[in-house]
Amino acid sequence: MARRPRIDLDGFHHIVNRGVARSRVYRCSEDKQKFLEILCKACKSYKVNIHDYCLMDNHYHILLETTAQNLSLFMRQINANYAIYFNKKYKRTGHLWQGRYRSWYIVNEAYLYTLFRYIEHNPIKAGLSREIGAYPFTLLSSALNKEQEVISCAKHSRLIKEYRLAAIQELLEKPLSKKEQNALEAEQKKPVEQENHSFKQRKEITLKEHFEDAGDIASRNSAVLKAIDDGYTQGEVARYLDLSTAMVSKIFRRVK
Repeated sequence: MARRPRIDLDGFHHIVNRGVARSRVYRCSEDKQKFLEILCKACKSYKVNIHDYCLMDNHYHILLETTAQNLSLFMRQINANYAIYFNKKYKRTGHLWQGRYRSWYIVNEAYLYTLFRYIEHNPIKAGLSREIGAYPFTLLSSALNKEQEVISCAKHSRLIKEYRLAAIQELLEKPLSKKEQNALEAEQKKPVEQENHSFKQRKEITLKEHFEDAGDIASRNSAVLKAIDDGYTQGEVARYLDLSTAMVSKIFRRVK
């Protein structure tokens, strides 16, 4: 079967990679810390921002944003440098990763925020923690833990910049429903049209124009959906309406 073509456009990507034969790629916390160190070093070189991550024992999830068409080069550096570290430390040879990494291009705001919930719930689904943010190797955990510094390459994460910590927990604590899981899988299978790829940059009209005729709650909520579809972030809409970002997120999910 032909492999799915890789999308290397600048923008948001969900990346997953597993150990060969699903073997462990992190044997201790030190390995996970080393991976994050390698990740941030590559982010600085390739001008990539990390918006979320989860490091499990035999795989990882990364939600990132590229600013140039360099995803393949970026990922090659991360995976190769970590494999060198791991093989040297554990005196092993051969491939560490199970083939090439898998990636999905994120084409709208709903997809992006669904992924935040999906990624942060991975440890709970795997039985490694019982509540959101409790597993130490996720971005949310580092944001909530006052004794743990957020990694440098995630300083501009949507979660960190647009939400107060209590609002982050409220936003992410609910696991994906079966309907949302199916919608996520369907989104991942859609082809991406290059000329329409950058959902975050369109902004065809101003926020004032979006909301000037929103005289009641129903029309306001409809305008929230249209503004976000136009390329405005939930944080931008929340600040304009003087609402919490968590409230705008709830409106968006309900109307969507």
